[in-house]
Amino acid sequence: MATTRGNISIHAQNIMPIIKRWLYSDKDIFIREMVSNGCDAIVKQKMVKPDSDQEYRVLVTLDTAAGELRFDDNGIGMTDEEIKKYINQVAFSGAEEFLKNYEGDNKGGIIGHFGLGFYSAFMVAEKVTIQTLSEQESATPVCWESEDGMKYRISEGNRTARGTTITLKLAEDAKEFLDEYKVREILTRYCGFMAQPVFFEALKPATEVAAPAAEGEAAEKPAETKPERVHINEKPALWLKQPKDCTEEEYRDFYKRVFHVYDEPLFYVHLNVDYPFNLKGILYFPKLTNDFGTREGEIKLFSGQVFVANNIKEVIPDFLMLLKGVIDCPDLPLNVSRSFLQNDGYVKKLSAYITRKVADRLVGLFGAERAQYEKYWDDIHPFVKYGCVRDAKFFDQVKDTILYKTTAGEHKTLSEYLAKNEGKLGKKVVYTNDPTRQAASVAMYTQQGTDVVVLDTLIDLNFVSFIEYSAGVEGLTFARVDADAASFTKEEEADEEAKKALEISRDALLALFKKATGNESLEVKFQTLTDENTPALLVQDEQGRRFSEMGKIYGQDFKMPERYTLVLNRGNGVVQSLLAAADGETRDLIAAQLYDLARMSTRPLEKEEITAFLKRSHQLLGMIKP
Repeated sequence: MATTRGNISIHAQNIMPIIKRWLYSDKDIFIREMVSNGCDAIVKQKMVKPDSDQEYRVLVTLDTAAGELRFDDNGIGMTDEEIKKYINQVAFSGAEEFLKNYEGDNKGGIIGHFGLGFYSAFMVAEKVTIQTLSEQESATPVCWESEDGMKYRISEGNRTARGTTITLKLAEDAKEFLDEYKVREILTRYCGFMAQPVFFEALKPATEVAAPAAEGEAAEKPAETKPERVHINEKPALWLKQPKDCTEEEYRDFYKRVFHVYDEPLFYVHLNVDYPFNLKGILYFPKLTNDFGTREGEIKLFSGQVFVANNIKEVIPDFLMLLKGVIDCPDLPLNVSRSFLQNDGYVKKLSAYITRKVADRLVGLFGAERAQYEKYWDDIHPFVKYGCVRDAKFFDQVKDTILYKTTAGEHKTLSEYLAKNEGKLGKKVVYTNDPTRQAASVAMYTQQGTDVVVLDTLIDLNFVSFIEYSAGVEGLTFARVDADAASFTKEEEADEEAKKALEISRDALLALFKKATGNESLEVKFQTLTDENTPALLVQDEQGRRFSEMGKIYGQDFKMPERYTLVLNRGNGVVQSLLAAADGETRDLIAAQLYDLARMSTRPLEKEEITAFLKRSHQLLGMIKP
């Protein structure tokens, strides 16, 4: 074959610098592109010779001594004319032209679309060599070489078997890709589930030194170390199987292997549809904790079994990012680098479909396995609530599956809670965000048969406001157990004289507590509580407290004082004694102590407040006479 020389056909003067510097977001993507080309060559060969029983594979070889990475496949190969058409013309993809000639069910297996993947090699290589032999009869081997991606040289090659070998002589600033473990990790990440077998081997130099030869005998050659050939994608892509053909053990093993975790998922959603999208995947529900806001899941996006990226927000709604899983959509409208998405309308429909399938799984589980769903609820409720707040359609689907766990450990839907407690509360839901600290207030409700639900995660502050507005229940309100004392206050008949005496007592106690606490904005109510053992409660208006807490969460200081109301139980002996006591230090100490005890049921005391509380406790103990 005569040697020919020429210039690569391009339509933009500076396209190679763009490809090398800007087209691909990560350098290591060149490995994915080289292997994808090899897989495409195999798919083409299978389409040409569908009855062949040959074992196909892509082999990636790391030759550290030579400073090279080689990508070898036994696919269809190329003639010199095909090289000129497919390699020398940047952005001319042979995939589309090939598919026009070979229509059939297997055409979806071809990865390439843009004809640019090959040129990612020049991000890391100072020289690229192609040795190829076409499957066509009487074809001759071809060698293609280029040092900059702009000028090339084609000559007769030396390959004797059908297929293609691409050799990258790595540039000085790309020596990191001579690291065996780095290359293997990249291959596993991007090619771990490719449809064609992918192998990796790292050539090892001879390490054993031969023993000295005896006199008159020939010296032995150093022993050669045979490279280990690793099957990168030995495990199949479980998401391609029909759900009915997958076992629970397979689902669990796949989860642990792909995400490198030891715990088991709660449950999963297996997506396997051909219409309206060619979409397959598995989404797992991991165990979530109250700090879910600081955690991120991991959803791997594939296109035709080729890994694209993790957590692409255009496809996966942000609230689903708490999950772990894989999504494979061969029809994803990727840009030329396979790193970003285009065609916004298609992607939005795909995202909405995934959300709907997740909601369908929750609704189905709630309806068919309510007891099991309740067991899952403690782990998944932050995710479900966050999804409801973020996505109105998701909320519409799952709103009847939202559970509220009571302090007694029961799980109730909103309608179930209202049906049981409506006679006492109307359309009000009573909740606690700290059952231990608010135990006194919780007990007052439960003693009269009222359920108190636990809402103690970060999302709940937003969620209760959202539900009040969105649940479709007129007059629905949520109130924390310490929002008011009306539900456990006794209504007592009193004549005018008794009312006047009560007003005098209230005014006296108000003056006492303002003086003892130094809080001039404090409000005091003098009421009879259902629990006579509780001397005082500190309550705060629900809406005012929510507004203040939201400001703290978002780092905003609204400069608004927190207003509390101290409810003194006039049926309690301590309060009665305090009212009858003479003015003095002891009375002030007891008043301040009662106030702090009431505060401790609402919020933790600050450092200075704890110090004052302990000092006061010691003073009061010192007044006890033996």
